[in-house]
Amino acid sequence: MKTPRELAQSIESALFAPDATRRDIEQLCAQARENGFHSVCVNGSQVELACAVLEDSDIQVVALVGFPLGAGDSDAKRYEAEVAADQGAHEIDFVINLGRLKDGDRNFILREMRDIVEAADERPVKAVVESSLLTREEKILVCELALDSGVKFVATSTDFHAPAVTVEDVKLLCEVLGDQAGVKAAGGIHDWKTIAALIDAGAKRIGTTAGAALTGE
Repeated sequence: MKTPRELAQSIESALFAPDATRRDIEQLCAQARENGFHSVCVNGSQVELACAVLEDSDIQVVALVGFPLGAGDSDAKRYEAEVAADQGAHEIDFVINLGRLKDGDRNFILREMRDIVEAADERPVKAVVESSLLTREEKILVCELALDSGVKFVATSTDFHAPAVTVEDVKLLCEVLGDQAGVKAAGGIHDWKTIAALIDAGAKRIGTTAGAALTGE
């Protein structure tokens, strides 16, 4: 069984609170550095700061695009991704348009994914869904579109309003994606036991807003 230090290498520690200050971002980065997290995930306006704080480390900075709803215009999301890339973001997490997915508009979703991948300029892109809101068929469809678009990961949740991620959802997404793309498990993850179970289920990355609590453990 992996130790917390080994599991930490998969953690993406997120802070997207609207009142997050410069000091909060600095603390987020310090926790990531101290615990060997894979990355920090921040809003677009804080990408440049996080990159500066973590400049001499291997910790990645992930820009959050279209957070948390994903219902904005696709061109706006593309612009967000372009700006984040220009400011030094190493990866892009963007929320897909769930309404258009549920409409069955696969061409719209695929085009949006491809636009964000292009805007990211070879940086890894994760397509964020809310798996708890999707049917089995919709989960399979979004994975198939991700594979067709060049997206590198499908993330199970924004961790903003959805219930906790399930092992079953992670297993399903992993089964569809195979070894062509990874799964980022996110949503209500607050302890090492849950993280270990999700990694065992196939998740390659773990998204959490509980970095400080994990540090305490």
